[in-house]
Amino acid sequence: MSENSSFPGRMQHHELTVDRFLSFAARWHTQAELVGRRVDGVRERSTYPEVLARAKQLSAALQAAGIARGDRIATLAMNHISHVEAWYGISGIGAICHTVNPRLFKEQLVYILNHAGDRMLLADASFANLVAELLPQCPAIERVVLFPDGAGGDSLPSAQSYAGFLASAPAADPLWGNFDEESACGLCYTSGTTGQPKGALYSHRSNYLHTLMSLQHDVTNLSAIDVVLPLVPMFHANAWGIPFAAPAVGASLVLPGARLDGASIHRLIVEEGVTFCGGVPTLFQGLIQHLAKHGGNLAPLKRILIGGSACPESLIRTLEDDHGVEVVHAWGMTETSPIASAAAPTRFVAAQPAPIRRAQSLKQGRPIFGIDLDLVDDDGAAVAHDGVKPGRLLVRGATVVRGYFNEPSDALDAQGWFDTGDIATIDALGYVRITDRAKDLIKSGGEWISSIDIENIAMGHPKSGRAAVVAIPHERWGERPLLLVELLPGQTATSEEFLSHLEGRIASWWMPDEVRFVERIPLGPTGKIDKKRIRAEILRGASDSHT
Repeated sequence: MSENSSFPGRMQHHELTVDRFLSFAARWHTQAELVGRRVDGVRERSTYPEVLARAKQLSAALQAAGIARGDRIATLAMNHISHVEAWYGISGIGAICHTVNPRLFKEQLVYILNHAGDRMLLADASFANLVAELLPQCPAIERVVLFPDGAGGDSLPSAQSYAGFLASAPAADPLWGNFDEESACGLCYTSGTTGQPKGALYSHRSNYLHTLMSLQHDVTNLSAIDVVLPLVPMFHANAWGIPFAAPAVGASLVLPGARLDGASIHRLIVEEGVTFCGGVPTLFQGLIQHLAKHGGNLAPLKRILIGGSACPESLIRTLEDDHGVEVVHAWGMTETSPIASAAAPTRFVAAQPAPIRRAQSLKQGRPIFGIDLDLVDDDGAAVAHDGVKPGRLLVRGATVVRGYFNEPSDALDAQGWFDTGDIATIDALGYVRITDRAKDLIKSGGEWISSIDIENIAMGHPKSGRAAVVAIPHERWGERPLLLVELLPGQTATSEEFLSHLEGRIASWWMPDEVRFVERIPLGPTGKIDKKRIRAEILRGASDSHT
């Protein structure tokens, strides 16, 4: 055989498009159930064949309304069955599903809808008044369709009901798929913590690959026996891809709607037999606080994927030691589709004493297959993976953006790396530990202080509900840490109690110069602590404090 000869593969070619997940589930997992909770608490139930039928009906209605491949369709909705139908109904015909976060400021929503050039908006009836305020400033939106969510009361005369829009569809099924897997599938904007929000435009191929990557044992480990509750909203980085992953394996799907308080989450877990949850730490803190006050357990819950922000050790300890729930700490961002690493143990780590295993589980984990990570300093020089020296965290892979939607330049360096904006260490076993966002690090006397480390320890105080650390100016040292604490209901505390709790757990020069008790630590639109808002309130002296 000639050295230059080659044999092309003789395998069937199937485009990797996300419509295949729902089609597969509808054909082979007909008994799996989808449960959606409306605003009024009523639970709706469906199956994958029924969801597929309605998704295709929506596709036909969209095509009849003139929607073509590449058109952007916005959704302004919580996690419910009709929203899942919309995801597949939009993307199945090659249009782009643009999930919009209703928790953003109105000015940001207007910017996002106009920047995306959305032609249609599918929104929950609960948001009708908000939509009415947005429409005059969003001239590209030609039609609004309202999902029924049990809210009642609000109306938007120019809008069409979801049922009415489906009824307008031609009888013939639309052709799903049959387009290039590199075609755009979804559009999700960052939360805009610095500057205007930026759009990550996902391809069918990238979402398909991310689904397969997320299903690895060390990540979600989902299967057809699972009942999955995505507490992370579908407008937050595609609900971490869970609405793709669940049908891909035939798992049942429980959609919580707008009710994300501890009592409501607990009720769904127990009554629907939830085995897997995914969400940000603040949601699980609310769940644990509810159980501490009212009693109860988390059976049949087996596994939780926590991400979005660093998870306090106290929360992991309570979930695992007191409730027997396995916690996998994960990391990612909108730009990575989003899951990029998970802290599941290796064989070596699993064999270590409990303190070492726990220390590793608190890190953001090892890169999942398909993702590569590295560290550099501010000059671009490589930083050793010794678990000690921090550097700027870089990422690349088939599920990582190379640039932002409607932005002219790439977001990558010459070697194809995307700078995450996070400061991190990577140890010899490949475990990443995010020490801070670059903009949240506190530089005191020329040395860096990690706000995340102090926050996590402060969260372990038995009276702490939430904790946040930000920098305040200092004449001699440049910056010093300020610890803000939101106490649990009914609790009182002194600064000395929290400083004593930190003593011996952090370097002495990391010790906050001040502990300030606040009525409420503000959360951003994705459930993370909103440090941008905290800084603004502190700068104008608007923080409500008490001792």
